[in-house]
Amino acid sequence: MNERSIFIKAMLNERKDILLSILGGFLAGIFGVVLFSTSGYLISKTVFVPPLYTLIILTSLVKILGLARAASRYGERLFSHRATFSLLSRLRTAFFGKLVPMTPRILNRQRSGDLLARIVGDVESLQFYFLRVAYPPIIVVSVFLATVIFASFFSIWIALLLVVGMVITAFVVPAIVRGSQRKADGRVRKQRAELSAETTEMLQGFIDLKVYGRLKQREQKLLDTSDALTAAQQEDALRLLRGQSLHSFITFFVSWGVLVLGAYLIVQGSMAGVFLAMLIMASMTVFDESAAMATLPAYKRDSEFAAKRLAETFDGEEQEKVEPSGMLDRGQAISVELQNVTFRYAEDWRPVLSEVSLKLDAGSKTAIVGPSGSGKTSVLELLLKLHDPTQGQVLLNGMSAADLNDEDLWRKSNVVLQEGHFFRGTIRENLLLEDESRDDRELRAMLKQVDLPSKKLDDLVLEKGENLSDGEKQRLAIARALLKSGRLWLLDEPTSSLDYVTERRVLNLLLERSKDDTLVMVSHRLAGLEQMDQIIVLDRGTIVETGTYDDLLERKGYFYEMKQLEQQMVGEDFTDRERESGARRSG
Repeated sequence: MNERSIFIKAMLNERKDILLSILGGFLAGIFGVVLFSTSGYLISKTVFVPPLYTLIILTSLVKILGLARAASRYGERLFSHRATFSLLSRLRTAFFGKLVPMTPRILNRQRSGDLLARIVGDVESLQFYFLRVAYPPIIVVSVFLATVIFASFFSIWIALLLVVGMVITAFVVPAIVRGSQRKADGRVRKQRAELSAETTEMLQGFIDLKVYGRLKQREQKLLDTSDALTAAQQEDALRLLRGQSLHSFITFFVSWGVLVLGAYLIVQGSMAGVFLAMLIMASMTVFDESAAMATLPAYKRDSEFAAKRLAETFDGEEQEKVEPSGMLDRGQAISVELQNVTFRYAEDWRPVLSEVSLKLDAGSKTAIVGPSGSGKTSVLELLLKLHDPTQGQVLLNGMSAADLNDEDLWRKSNVVLQEGHFFRGTIRENLLLEDESRDDRELRAMLKQVDLPSKKLDDLVLEKGENLSDGEKQRLAIARALLKSGRLWLLDEPTSSLDYVTERRVLNLLLERSKDDTLVMVSHRLAGLEQMDQIIVLDRGTIVETGTYDDLLERKGYFYEMKQLEQQMVGEDFTDRERESGARRSG
């Protein structure tokens, strides 16, 4: 994705404000040159004691030009900044429009802090593309040419000297600054992104760093990163200062040249002496308009680097992806089929799933079990289109998942992930993510069904549910799924943090509510799977066993061994007192 091309297209949509800002900038520059030229001419003219009406006219003209210059400058600022903010809004919308459909794939391969720096800092930096890169050359060239034409009426040699000064300040000085800028090559932006990533990771892992005694080392690393950013910013500022100083030197050098050349021409009788001050003031004023050219390379390089980082965000992703329009029947349970599916994560040589084929009838209840890393969660992610299979095909109701609209699929699925996200707010707000029309009585009944009767709808939930136990998070996530009306249930370890009694109660609730729907549940615990129509055992990305609970136990294969191991580690012969004690400890 070329962000600058998007920016240029957006500029065409704001062409009215852009043209008005260019007009305002040109008029402000011309009025400034004429204002100071008139002032110089007025000073020179007073030496010859002109008639009073001449002084009145020149003085009035100076005042009118001052007001006109101020008004034009105001209009330039108004229209240029309004256009810039509109352009930035369009760019941000375009960027997010491409980013959202690609999550969580991008989140899996980008550090969250670095991605945040791209979303905020890099997008923001492109706002200067118009104000500091595209806009100044237009104003500088137009005002300079008008001034050169004006000066040529009095002396062609002074006009040529102004042309030489324009070439140096508008092209040579920026080229010198650009040459020194290449040494940095986006160092400031890289260091800023690194600092953002390190800060985010430190805040997210603060407790673990504290517990393992690594907080001081992480703090020092963060300070070193901050120092590196400060050093890079200082170097960048020095380069800009050198460019501005060089521009000022050229400005005064050309102005002195106008003075010397003008004096010579006056001595030779080629120019009237009354015009000398006027041309010197015009020279000094016109070069003020070219001051922005000294910093143009820095902003141009920064914009290019920001655009490059934004483009890198989508490397390997489909750029012009057409949103599929296939829809699932809302009133029908959904069948699921995987045909020779192989899947591997980006930049991972080892496949997570290898030629997996399975078929789940509409309305069936299926459990997927296996050791950690066997690919259980990846099956659910493929069904939700969070990833695309590397090979093979995923079918829902006989339609390829690739042809189904993502939002329609998610809307018709009731999902409980291993780590559901909770937003800062109240329990009510976190339950009403889909349908805000549900009343409090229904929400309180739902909390009671998932064994959270003590929770109030107005209770505060911190970001990521930091003030909730793991068991409470899972039950709240289940309650949120139960409030949806989808016909496909995808559950990833929904009861892993619950005690035995609560787990059985919640599983029974889920099976009751989904009795006519299709349910796929990933679990590493085998208790409660007797009610499933089918159990699929995965190991190292392949299916090793398939059957009902009783069939798999009778075979005494992989599932039987897992069950024996679970009984040894956990045991299923709890006494009633132990079960009641476990229920009190939950959540």
